[in-house]
Amino acid sequence: MNNKLKLLSLAVLLLLSTGSCKKEWLQPEPLSIYTPESYNTIEGLQAALTACERNLWYQYFGDGAPIITQEIFSDVAVEGTTDKSGPAQDLNLLITPDAQLNSTDFNRIGWYWIEGYAGIKYANTVITYIDRPAWTDAQKPIRSALLGAAYFHRALRYYWLVNCFGDVPWIGHLLEVPRFDFVSTKREVILEKIKKDLEQAQQWVSDNVNKGQVTKGVIGHLLTKVNLELGKFDDAIASANSVINGGPYALMTTRFGKDAANATKNVIWDLHQWENKALAANKEALMLIINRPNQGAASFGGTQIMRQTVPFYSQNNAIKTPTGKVGIVESSTDPTFVNLPQIYGRGIGRCRPTWYSTNTIWENSGADLRHAKGNWMNMEDLVYNNPALKTGDTNYLKPLQFRKSDGSLLCGDTIRSWFGWPHYKLYIADAINNPPRGGDGDWYLFRLAETYLLRAEAYFWKGNLASAATDINAVRRRAGAPDMLASEVNIGTILDERARELYYEEPRKIELTRISYILAATGMPAYNGKTYSLNNFSDVNFFYDRIMEKNNFYNKGVITNHGDRYTMSPYHVLFPVPQDAINANIYGVINQNKGYNGYSNNIPPKTEIKDDE
Repeated sequence: MNNKLKLLSLAVLLLLSTGSCKKEWLQPEPLSIYTPESYNTIEGLQAALTACERNLWYQYFGDGAPIITQEIFSDVAVEGTTDKSGPAQDLNLLITPDAQLNSTDFNRIGWYWIEGYAGIKYANTVITYIDRPAWTDAQKPIRSALLGAAYFHRALRYYWLVNCFGDVPWIGHLLEVPRFDFVSTKREVILEKIKKDLEQAQQWVSDNVNKGQVTKGVIGHLLTKVNLELGKFDDAIASANSVINGGPYALMTTRFGKDAANATKNVIWDLHQWENKALAANKEALMLIINRPNQGAASFGGTQIMRQTVPFYSQNNAIKTPTGKVGIVESSTDPTFVNLPQIYGRGIGRCRPTWYSTNTIWENSGADLRHAKGNWMNMEDLVYNNPALKTGDTNYLKPLQFRKSDGSLLCGDTIRSWFGWPHYKLYIADAINNPPRGGDGDWYLFRLAETYLLRAEAYFWKGNLASAATDINAVRRRAGAPDMLASEVNIGTILDERARELYYEEPRKIELTRISYILAATGMPAYNGKTYSLNNFSDVNFFYDRIMEKNNFYNKGVITNHGDRYTMSPYHVLFPVPQDAINANIYGVINQNKGYNGYSNNIPPKTEIKDDE
């Protein structure tokens, strides 16, 4: 901080001591092509919304995408990198306010803070400048739609922020000068504010827009999440109803799209092929993240989703045949070579699913298409493809084996190189990278299946288990899974269904934290028999208990080949606020979360939001 202040002082001195200069030197020049005058037109305001839409890409796409951090702070996955220290495995050691919090080699906690406020800035640009154009009466609906879309984008970022960091500063308009006096605002107050904004926005925005833009349906979907977190369960049912019953949306239950005539495929496959997501026939998409070749996606080098989520089965010497020979290679000049990376994608096992998400949740799921052969891949579905095995090894093109007959392992890295994955969802053909990492393709931000599960959750909190089961079964029947009985419905089984349906779509940590807040606020007992309170939320919470119950890495303290132990604590229910954000705020106090250094410096957060804030 001292160095920064010295540099600032030096800059001021240099400016004040500048000698003679031409008069035009004093004329202001825009630092970018966008100035306040840029927003005097509808097109200028739309450009700010396009920035909001564009930045949604970054959560899911690129190497070490932020969504991985959401998965590994949960019950469904862990960070699978095993050849170095630094990735988020020993969370008790590595997750501190002044650690590296925004790096593909560590974690992307800081991205949610930085991008949260970047998205808020773009949304506030529209909100602040909405009346710069000279709107005619005929254009007033356009004005309302732009403003409603901006409210959605701001609300989405605040929904992320409060469930990642708890109490955070509220910024309700575009800042025209730098500020260093922010104070945290209570999470509940922010949620109440964005609830009102979303309710207003839903009246203004149409469903008749491109699927990469904000729809009335996606606003109702986010509003349902906010209503749930506020404990307004009747409102949550109503807002979910507005999407399920009041719009042009429907669960996709029949074949459609590019492979519709292929009898070896099914509707689950169709639903997740990127070419089908934006089709008019697809009624399930509430809002998409559009990612197409030559439309700005090249900077990602493709989605890279397969690189993140598929096992590193081609890792050097990781998988051996029973005779001890290398079983899988990435490439070969042999004309009969079976190119597994081209067929399934070449991963590095960075987002490593847990036994819970690859096995436990499927045990009573019957002939569930989401876990059926062809859609779901197990390691035993792969074959030994090393052409060198043609000589002296009868296992060439035979299915992989985990153990020899004597029980010894044939995989040298069971964390990174041996696990199952939902091929139907995570495979995106790649014409950019070799070996393939995951090419360009659209992705769901929200879809109707989750709306059903949100309404089921609202019914559960209300004690209406029969209606909750009906909504869960709407999703399960589409997948060919057996019905869930009303007596089986609890928040755990709802989370199980979310894990089956929404793996690598939902930011799982955010949703677990949201549910943990509900349990703490209501005092309702969870399925584990425990009750929780907001008074000691960072010490005792459902988030931690759920993960310790389901995540077989954190609850066993598994140690990687590199010697790093998987650990987690209850206070990880909230991320640390990045220390550099706190340090830069020299005239105010941004509160730190309990469990992290700096918590003792907190002050009471704001309990109201004023119109001019």
